[in-house]
Amino acid sequence: MVKRDVEDTKIPQWFLVHTYSGSEKKVLAELEERIKGYGLEGRILNVFLPLDHESVIERGKRKIKPVKVFPGYLLIQMIMDDETWYIIRNTPGVLGFVGSGNKPTPLTPDEVEKIVNRISEEEAKEKLNFGVGNKVKILVGPFINMEGIVESIDEGKGTTKVILKMFGREMPVEIESEYIQKI
Repeated sequence: MVKRDVEDTKIPQWFLVHTYSGSEKKVLAELEERIKGYGLEGRILNVFLPLDHESVIERGKRKIKPVKVFPGYLLIQMIMDDETWYIIRNTPGVLGFVGSGNKPTPLTPDEVEKIVNRISEEEAKEKLNFGVGNKVKILVGPFINMEGIVESIDEGKGTTKVILKMFGREMPVEIESEYIQKI
């Protein structure tokens, strides 16, 4: 997110801009260049690609990856006037503003807060951290999506012993720690 100082007396508002899905980062970079090139830093204040972070397993390893909250959309804080509207609307990859008819509709402060305050990378990592006695969910293997309680953790081997309830009994199961997520 790029932040700038307000030079104008008008109040900046947040808008959703529709882009080609998969081109959000390219459009964001193009918008940044155009804003600088046209000297609009005082009227187009923030260009933002809303992201969540989640734990995924790729090639047998757990990673924290950014995930687009609204694929095909960018969030822009700007003072809406004919020039700023024209520059953004005519940026390659931009399909238009979200709104009724030709008039862009600004987002409410509550909507902006919900979009901007997403799951951070630190919060996603925190969900992975678990200890003895924590309730966890198994992410892969024959026990996928089963929930249990951590009985012990062997950091040397990278495994965790989880107590699962199966067939009306408690059963200890040893699973690689990277395939377990704290609930």
